[in-house]
Amino acid sequence: MQPFAIYHEHPDWFKPLFAELDKRGIPHVSLNPAQHRFAIEEGRPDFALLFNRMSPSAYLRDGVQGMFYTLNYLKHLETTGLRVINGYKAFTYETSKALQLVLLQSLGLKYPKARVVNHTSQLAEATQGLRFPIVVKANIGGSGAGITRFDSLDELKAAVADGSILFGVDMTALVQEFVPARGGYITRVETLGGQYLYAIRVYTTGDTFNLCPADICQTSSGKELVRNACALDAPKNGLKVEAYQPPAHIIEAIETIVQKCNIDVGGIEYMVDDRDGEVLYYDVNALSNFVADAVNVIGFNPHEKLVDFLEQQVHVAPFEMVAHSF
Repeated sequence: MQPFAIYHEHPDWFKPLFAELDKRGIPHVSLNPAQHRFAIEEGRPDFALLFNRMSPSAYLRDGVQGMFYTLNYLKHLETTGLRVINGYKAFTYETSKALQLVLLQSLGLKYPKARVVNHTSQLAEATQGLRFPIVVKANIGGSGAGITRFDSLDELKAAVADGSILFGVDMTALVQEFVPARGGYITRVETLGGQYLYAIRVYTTGDTFNLCPADICQTSSGKELVRNACALDAPKNGLKVEAYQPPAHIIEAIETIVQKCNIDVGGIEYMVDDRDGEVLYYDVNALSNFVADAVNVIGFNPHEKLVDFLEQQVHVAPFEMVAHSF
């Protein structure tokens, strides 16, 4: 049996995936996007499939060289005929919050009002028509990185003047309304094969923008969770989580988003704006870390379903994903 290639750079996030592959006796190899090469003339590599787990936050771990490189490598693999899970199109959306909002606009789905800028000189003018507080958000962030809140225009102008605002690795940022989440929680919906898998409500402290599901410490009742995916770098951040079943129209909208992006495995986050009750979609994640201690939170192990899906995808050709999976 040809091995599954798992393309990733984080040392801990995917331990549960590797454990499930080992349990089933499925051969697999790890490829490091931060230290990689390929030849243009190469044919299809000797893998059953490649599962792209490259993270947009890799630049925080000395992996910035793997980020844009990955787009080239995924396109190359797809042209050879290899089945790539979360391939070129999915990773294109993963690495651009601006493109995510362009997609939501095209689908008629609401999102926190935003502007896209490429220079700090544009920030003050970009706030016109937005309600404060606002956030300046790096176009390529990951794990809540590159997000700064400003409560007034004067505060924003002062930050521009002292040069403290950074746009991130592609020098592009969003200027976006900060949305007060009704009930103090956001909802994250995980999908697999373009279909709803499960959802969780994440209760935030208001002090962090990092809502990585594997970092969450407690259930909503206060029970401590076993965090088996982010063991090395997950802080005790006070986030709490509970299972949740979204209404049918929201599930339908989220399935449409991931299908349009060709995201095989991914999570979409939304919240209810406490100012007017509108449902706002705000984050499209092709790199999906399932919730910590999933059996105790949602009642099943999503990695088992993930590996079931991977096994089904071995014989699916590139560009047939919509017909076969969705």
